[in-house]
Amino acid sequence: MGKLIALAAAAVALASPASFLRSHQTAEGGFAETNGRPSPQLTAWAALALRAAGADTGAALAYLVAHEDELRTSTDIALVALAESALGRDPQTLLARLPARPTTVNAAIWQILALRQARRPAPRALVRLVRNAQSRSGGFGWAKGIAPDSNDTAAAVMALRAVGVTGTPIRRALEFLRRLQNRDGGFELNSRRGSDAQSTAWAVQSFVAAGRAPPAKALAYLRSLRRADGSYRYSRAYAATPVWVTAQVLPAMLGKPFPLR
Repeated sequence: MGKLIALAAAAVALASPASFLRSHQTAEGGFAETNGRPSPQLTAWAALALRAAGADTGAALAYLVAHEDELRTSTDIALVALAESALGRDPQTLLARLPARPTTVNAAIWQILALRQARRPAPRALVRLVRNAQSRSGGFGWAKGIAPDSNDTAAAVMALRAVGVTGTPIRRALEFLRRLQNRDGGFELNSRRGSDAQSTAWAVQSFVAAGRAPPAKALAYLRSLRRADGSYRYSRAYAATPVWVTAQVLPAMLGKPFPLR
C-alpha cells in the first residue's frame, strides 16, 4: 500500500500543463474538455500551447486539416491557420479564405498574427486598421465603438509588434493594461470584473512581445492557480474549461507571445 501511495504522489508531482493537455487529446488528434467533444478551435489552442512548450502535439495537425471546412468565422480561420503554421504546415488554403477587409478589430488582429506566423507580410491597410482602432485610453476593443478590454489590447500589442510597430502605440497599450491589474496580481478583462487566468496570460504575453518584463505579481498569480493535475484554474473562485484555460496560460508562463518563434 505504501508503495502505491508513493507512486501516486510521484505521478502528481510530475504532472505538468503539457501532460494535462495531452491527456485530453482524442485518438483522432483533437482536444476536448472532460466529457466534451473535440473542436478545431480548442485543438488549435492546445496545439499552440504544446508547440510553445516543445511538447509532442500528436495528430493535432492532421485533425486541424481534416476539420477546416467546419470553420465559419474569420477569427476561427485565422486561429487555426496560426496553429497549422506553428506546427509546420503552410496554411495557404486557410489564409486565402480570410477577407481583404475584416469587419472587426479582433478579426484584423488575428489575421495579422496568422500571416506573420506563416512568415507572410501583413497588408498596410490591415495594420492601419488596427493602429487606428486604439482608443484615447490606449486600449483596443473587439470592434470600433466597443469599449476596450485587456484581451483585445494584449492581442493588438502582439500583432503590432509582429509587424515592427514600436513607440507610443505600444507604450499606451501597456499603460492601459496596467490599469486593469488588480492587487492580487492578476489582470481582469474589464474594470471591476475580477482577475482571471486568461486575461492575465494575455497581458503577460503582450509585455514579453513588447520587450518588457511582465509584472512579477502577474506570474505569481498564475502560479497560484495551478492545480495538482497540471491544469490552471480560471480564477481563484472558478475552475471552468481547464483545457482551454491551461492552453492559454502555458505560452505565457513560458514567456512566448504570438506568433510563436
